[in-house]
Amino acid sequence: MPLQTQIYLFVGISFAIYIGIALWAKADSTKDFYVAGGGIHPISNGMATAADWMSAASFISLAGIISFQGSDGGAYLMGWTGGYVLLAMLLAPYLRKFGKFTVPDFVGDRYYSDTARLVAIIAVIFISFTYIAGQMRGVGIVFSRFLQVDINTGVIIGMAIVFFYAVLGGMKSITYTQVAQYVVMIFAYMIPAIFLSLQLTDTFLPQLGIFSQTTFAFDTGVQVIPEGTYLLHALDQALLDLGFKAYTEPGNLWNMFMITTALMLGTAGLPHVIVRFFTVPTVKDARISAGWALIFIAIMYTTISSVASFSRINLVKNVQNVEYESFVNQESKNLDGTINDGKWFQTWENAELLAWNDRNEDGKIQYASGLAFDSKAGKAIYDGINRAEDNHRLTTNGKTTVNEDEVEKNNGIANELYVDVDIMVLANPEIANLPNWVIALIAAGGLAAALSTAAGLLLVIAASISHDLMGRIIFKDKLTNRTTISENTELMWARISAIVAILVAGYLGINPPAFVAQVVAFAFGLAAAAFFPTIILGIFDKRMNKEGAITGILVGLIFTSTYIIYFVFLGGLPEDYLFGISPTGIGTLGTLLHIIVAFVVSRMTPPPPPHIQALVEKIRIPSGANAARDY
Repeated sequence: MPLQTQIYLFVGISFAIYIGIALWAKADSTKDFYVAGGGIHPISNGMATAADWMSAASFISLAGIISFQGSDGGAYLMGWTGGYVLLAMLLAPYLRKFGKFTVPDFVGDRYYSDTARLVAIIAVIFISFTYIAGQMRGVGIVFSRFLQVDINTGVIIGMAIVFFYAVLGGMKSITYTQVAQYVVMIFAYMIPAIFLSLQLTDTFLPQLGIFSQTTFAFDTGVQVIPEGTYLLHALDQALLDLGFKAYTEPGNLWNMFMITTALMLGTAGLPHVIVRFFTVPTVKDARISAGWALIFIAIMYTTISSVASFSRINLVKNVQNVEYESFVNQESKNLDGTINDGKWFQTWENAELLAWNDRNEDGKIQYASGLAFDSKAGKAIYDGINRAEDNHRLTTNGKTTVNEDEVEKNNGIANELYVDVDIMVLANPEIANLPNWVIALIAAGGLAAALSTAAGLLLVIAASISHDLMGRIIFKDKLTNRTTISENTELMWARISAIVAILVAGYLGINPPAFVAQVVAFAFGLAAAAFFPTIILGIFDKRMNKEGAITGILVGLIFTSTYIIYFVFLGGLPEDYLFGISPTGIGTLGTLLHIIVAFVVSRMTPPPPPHIQALVEKIRIPSGANAARDY
């Protein structure tokens, strides 16, 4: 069966399952819409939590980042896994005890202020949209390659799919859909990883394959690295030959620490994961589901480093110094005489996620450090009309001059290749010439990863508008402190909010600020600076009052977002980084500022009312936790 047919089959079946679940699990009440009725089994909830948490950034982009950053990319692995443990162990029991399933609801009641609630709503929406931009971009990338449409059309198709189970079913259908998406996702990630491990090292487990010896020899363009070399050593040597730093060599440890910390604190403060602890019947079930989620997450996360190293070495092995025309026409051969099928190269060129600029006009692809194109991060700008004589995609910003320092650093090689970080996992099965059904499976997995988290974030946005803004601020009886709108009306507002959120998310997916994992990292930094201190101080500091909370959220959010905007979008230079901290790590400093400002302001203003202080004392005891409640 042709590859494209298999892709349509795998993706079509998975989409049919998701839509079928949405229709079966349609929400009939606000409790169904917000927390799936609170009756999900712990194992199912653990699986759904894992799918919700492991987004397009984890599936599509994380291995790509580590492929190109080497050991520095470990900050993402450590930060996200550590953050989940922090959330599950430190925050979840207390939040469940409090009984508020949205962050704005917790902030509003704990800090006895609708102003605090409103500030939290704005922050949730801002952060969630930043996060969701990466997910929708991931959807577009997968569609552009595997369904042969442009990225923007892919985003629109993804919006339509999410509409069905996010708008119709709410958390109830999202939960069961995410269970199915986790199954698709984990098989789609692990099967190619096992194939690659066996192909490159003769080791079945990819977690061990990274430490094994290679089954091949390859030419870096500088030297031939022999068969039987330990894989990481071979990768280190190949990259050093080409002017890169060694794969295992650490970079700026200070910045790596700041990024790791920001991601940890951001994970603990992200609203779409917190709500998961209210979809099970009891706090005991919440703890059990958190443990299961960690197991389900670990299956993929212990494999990512291996996939990253496999991807980078495969790239060097297959593209270095090959003649483009014979490569894409399946006429090129590896050192062992096997066919080096480069059809994948042209496919990703057509998706505008890979580009070659023949700077020395020898008809061969050379890969080394340095930029092949004149633009930020060396990204190619494609000629939408013309092609070269050998049929490769022409670009309008390719470098023509060769920098002598660059060539000297790269042992005589000038880089001619642009590779989008986000394609490494998706393209790797094709680079390795794995069976067509494996390639089709990874297409379905990439879509499952992006759609699962996108749906959870959309629900958070919808809940923030319908439940927190409409129900708890705009339509609230000041005397009784209860909402004046009916459940059906609130459910209507929730669905309208979800529709609007999908449209905005689609726009952000079409116009993303950066590559997938970087966008997500920005969201985590914002969550760290805005929410983590507010939640942790609200639980453990009786003296923390509304003035401190409001000021802290605003300071953390404004400082962190301003820093990111300046250095990512307004042309700020790395040499001007504050204390050498990159935008992805600035959330750590934003968190510290939030805590200091909130603490100082709270001590200079009146303490919380006695009943709030008594409430804080009560929620510190995790036993006897309450179910989620609206008011």
